[in-house]
Amino acid sequence: MSGEYQRPAAAGGGLRLHLNENTAGCSPAVLETLRAMTRVDVAFYPDYDAAQHAVATHFDVEPDAVLLTNGLDEGILAVTAAAFRDRSRGVPDAVGVLPAFDMYEVCTEALGGRLITVPLGARFEFSFHEIARARTPATRIVFLTNPHNPTGQILPLDPLRNLVRDLAPVILFVDEAYADFSGETLLDRGTLDRYRNLVIGRTFAKAYGLAALRAGALIAHPDTLAPIRRIVPPYSLNAWAAAALPVALNDRAYRDWYIAQAAESRDLLTKECVRLGLRTWPSAANFMLVHVGEKAPALTAALAARGIYVRDRSSEAGCQGCIRITTGVVEHTRQLIAALEEELCAKPR
Repeated sequence: MSGEYQRPAAAGGGLRLHLNENTAGCSPAVLETLRAMTRVDVAFYPDYDAAQHAVATHFDVEPDAVLLTNGLDEGILAVTAAAFRDRSRGVPDAVGVLPAFDMYEVCTEALGGRLITVPLGARFEFSFHEIARARTPATRIVFLTNPHNPTGQILPLDPLRNLVRDLAPVILFVDEAYADFSGETLLDRGTLDRYRNLVIGRTFAKAYGLAALRAGALIAHPDTLAPIRRIVPPYSLNAWAAAALPVALNDRAYRDWYIAQAAESRDLLTKECVRLGLRTWPSAANFMLVHVGEKAPALTAALAARGIYVRDRSSEAGCQGCIRITTGVVEHTRQLIAALEEELCAKPR
């Protein structure tokens, strides 16, 4: 990682299997809502009450346990800024694992902190003991993603609860961007009440297809959210995102359909990789990490030339030889598999 987010090219057209997006798009009901927006909606500052209550109801928490953000990236920045206010020990530390989502390092360094990384094992094994041991007197926040990005593996909930208990008062930020696909979450009223140093991040970009609208949320005990609320601007969420959120959350059938598509796509891609002799790791997200060896950059380029975009992760620590592939709509996955077969089997290796 470089301390600056390396935004992949995201040109329109082709199969976008490189950014973990919802490859089916948003719910048709959301699109109808957006089309009904008026000139006045553009001119006036948005009201967030409906969106706030919809998110709280969806996660079965009180509305004051929810802070809406302009995408989860803003949530990560805000929780880091709140944690780093205490500089009594000098430069504040954050702790994370490697490999991981780039924005943890980006936000840490942007706010003048230092990120301490704990490398995962050779098979991407997590050691909660090593993560806890990496804490220093200057540590203010620990970042984890569940399911993990870029592997898609699930972190067991009981060790996470033990970790948040052992870390207190250090904030444990659990990024649940892909939890809709795994069905595993730390989100419940008892957990939020018991662990006041726990902050959970959710996004509506993945399962709900709202990536372009930038809609995310931080969920924690209201006392934990209070210092973070002072950092997020008062009208951070745009009017389109605020209008779309209740509609998207209400269309459970569409979300469940897409989650089922993602599960079937993971199964299809796993079987194809076994047939091609490519290593994969069990994923509970809407993507998979695939080891293709030294050909990773060339294969990524060859697929792009066909209009199929995957993410080359081979230059990142711990991901040598790996590409990451979004597993969304089944038909898209079948097209990817056909292209993989042609590139890997029809051409000299």
